[in-house]
Amino acid sequence: MSSVTVISDKEFETEVLQADQPVLVYFWASWCGPCRLMSPTIDWAATTYADRLKVVKMEVDPNPETVKQYQVEGVPALRLIQNQQVLEATEGVIPKQKLIEILDTHFH
Repeated sequence: MSSVTVISDKEFETEVLQADQPVLVYFWASWCGPCRLMSPTIDWAATTYADRLKVVKMEVDPNPETVKQYQVEGVPALRLIQNQQVLEATEGVIPKQKLIEILDTHFH
């Protein structure tokens, strides 16, 4: 079961910026083919790192404020945020191994 929370601009502050643990924000779009490739990896990360990490997904088109604020230029995109700071940022599809490396750098 995936523990990925779907959020919008209006929930970003509460769900991400005020979170008491690091948050992996997955930016995606319904028209984005590569996003479909990333989704299982994001679900896997949400399950595997559930004790250390919150995972949320945000569709880019209906949420322009957050997309602009976090300079998302392409999807899929990831932002790892803790204490209102971006720790890591990626654009485009990344392999599961790369995501593991990013997360393990911060949560080993």
